[in-house]
Amino acid sequence: MSLESCVTTEKKPLLSVEEAQQRIHAAIVPLTESETVPLKQAFGRVLLHTVFATIDLPTARNSAMDGYAFSSRNISTSSPFELTNVGTSWAGKPFERDLKTGECVRIFTGAVLPENADSVVMQEFVSVNGTQIQFPADVKLQKNVREIGEDVRIGDVLCLAHKALSAVDLGLFAAVGVERVAIIRPLKIIYFSTGDELTSLSEPLTRGKIYDSNRYSLHGLLSNPCYQVVDGGSIADDKNELRRVLRQAAGEFDVIITTGGASVGDADFVKEILDECGDVNFWKIAMKPGKPLAFGKIENCYFFGLPGNPVAVTTTFDVIVKSALAQLGGAMVKKSWQFDAICTTPLKKSRGRQEYQRGFLQQTQNGAFQVASTGNQGSHILSTASTANCYIVLPSECSGVKMGEIVTVVLI
Repeated sequence: MSLESCVTTEKKPLLSVEEAQQRIHAAIVPLTESETVPLKQAFGRVLLHTVFATIDLPTARNSAMDGYAFSSRNISTSSPFELTNVGTSWAGKPFERDLKTGECVRIFTGAVLPENADSVVMQEFVSVNGTQIQFPADVKLQKNVREIGEDVRIGDVLCLAHKALSAVDLGLFAAVGVERVAIIRPLKIIYFSTGDELTSLSEPLTRGKIYDSNRYSLHGLLSNPCYQVVDGGSIADDKNELRRVLRQAAGEFDVIITTGGASVGDADFVKEILDECGDVNFWKIAMKPGKPLAFGKIENCYFFGLPGNPVAVTTTFDVIVKSALAQLGGAMVKKSWQFDAICTTPLKKSRGRQEYQRGFLQQTQNGAFQVASTGNQGSHILSTASTANCYIVLPSECSGVKMGEIVTVVLI
């Protein structure tokens, strides 16, 4: 698909966050290649095909309690009654014959009921005198029995295609005997940071240099069983080296993510190289933090160029890149949950861009959600991002928030 042309100057309207998301999602073609893996290796991975049940769950009528099983036929609960215990049904070792009138069996949770038994009474409710079991009046009949197919029936859908498999999904598959499962192959991602100012953590800082923190944030953000991720290191502001690295990476990976150099005016040669290598657009988005963003393709590899400021990196990843990677990896794309909350601190904001301010959300004893700013909202301030558990989403037309007003929050 041909990518939309970009907005590159401040004189043109900024792209809205929603429009940027729509353009990216329209351009992405999800992976279809798959692999079949043992069930234990499928956790968090994206299911290729819808999976159907091949057996009923439960496969046999069984007890939901430890107690005594019997047939309620010809039993009146208007007064206490007594039955003779004629055996035991264990989990995995059932009692093998039908019960006669006046008989019951000791039964344990999960054990198969005798064919004609329809009731289980908890052991705490009865009195035992040898083989004679006394039941109280008004005991509930036809209870504590798990019926065949009560969970799923043969042919029922267990999981829809493109779902990321949870721990419960693995248990459900195992319960019906699924040993191996077809999943979308991992998305191959490489990430870089760019800039002469960056210094490795193993090197001492010199004047004008900063430690390269963005790659560590991306390492955490990309920790996902659906991804095979490589840290490509940092690239100096060297035109030939950047060209070589990007072209080589495009031939080996599905996605390249860079930080820094997403603003055309900051490093013109970056745009020049990307124009040579592929079809990449530089956008200015009505978003704070994270106005500059580059997106497109280098050969068959998708490219995301994120801003250089550390909080802008994490915010643009959460708002823009995360769902795009999920779509590319074949997963069902879900919209982030949003909550209304009472803002307990005033918030400063200018009109024009949708802001994602860092906040701390909590719930009061009466169930109301309250959110407070975590402090300085500069796109270079990692400390207030570290203490945040949500974004306070302020629309572009908002010009500030007073204490006590209702705001929209999205969990981080």
